[in-house]
Amino acid sequence: MLRARLSLLTLAALAFTLPTPAHSQPALRARIARIAAQAHGRVGVACSLPGTALNCDLNATEPLPMQSVYKLPISMTVLHLVETGRFTLNQPIRFVPSDIAGPGVYSPLRDAHPHGAISDPLSDLIRRAVIESDNAASDELLHLIGGPSVANDYVRSLGISGISIRDTEAAENRDERLENRNVAEARSLVLLLRRLADRSPLTAEHTQLLLGWMESSHTGDHRIMPLLPPGTVVAGKTGTSGVDRTFLNATNDIGLIALPGGRRVALAVLVADSTAPEAVRERVIAQVARAVYDAATAQPPHTGR
Repeated sequence: MLRARLSLLTLAALAFTLPTPAHSQPALRARIARIAAQAHGRVGVACSLPGTALNCDLNATEPLPMQSVYKLPISMTVLHLVETGRFTLNQPIRFVPSDIAGPGVYSPLRDAHPHGAISDPLSDLIRRAVIESDNAASDELLHLIGGPSVANDYVRSLGISGISIRDTEAAENRDERLENRNVAEARSLVLLLRRLADRSPLTAEHTQLLLGWMESSHTGDHRIMPLLPPGTVVAGKTGTSGVDRTFLNATNDIGLIALPGGRRVALAVLVADSTAPEAVRERVIAQVARAVYDAATAQPPHTGR
């Protein structure tokens, strides 16, 4: 009987959190499909605003390359392990950035220390991975926790499937075909954002620390942000493949968009295999974000009883 009640409670929570069926907002979904067509590639879109009928699904359950979007679940995993006592945020982590990030890997940390070993506080490595999308910092975090499988297992422990973390940035740089292994469904990324915003598995202190870093990042200034009303706060994480890639490309952004009144809509837009220029791919993300923002602000808050 208790298990049955828990199952009913779980189903009720999911019904409150997840978008309602596809027929709820066909106009929004049609608008998003028209916008996505400009990318001339594969585009996955999902969004969620609890208590509303908001639904912007487009290929929402198709696995698409994450690129640096996966630094969000990696960072959440590290913070979880801090909370279990395995690490501390102020403990020094000593490593050689050049051993982790080769010349073709984006890493301001490696560029600042191209030859020598460094000692950086764990909190700074997470900050760099989230705000700067630093690949050396991210790979050191993966090395520290015991590899990609640990982050993968943590995400699954949250009850979220559809996110696969398998390779480091350095491995992807050596073999671009591996970009097709770190993949996620847009809908699963939205679920992760909703957990962070609504029922965070992290402490309040670490949740606010992480969201603050996400809000401070400027890697998405030309993606979710530019068409939103001035002053709109977005806590996001981008992902981008190298400009010299021939096998796959990815232009991604996910984020929690603050709405008037304090609610936050979760949005994930993943663009892969696009033949359009980068400016067009980023404009697609910006236009989708604006369409979702307009639809979300038209949704009345759920008052409950």
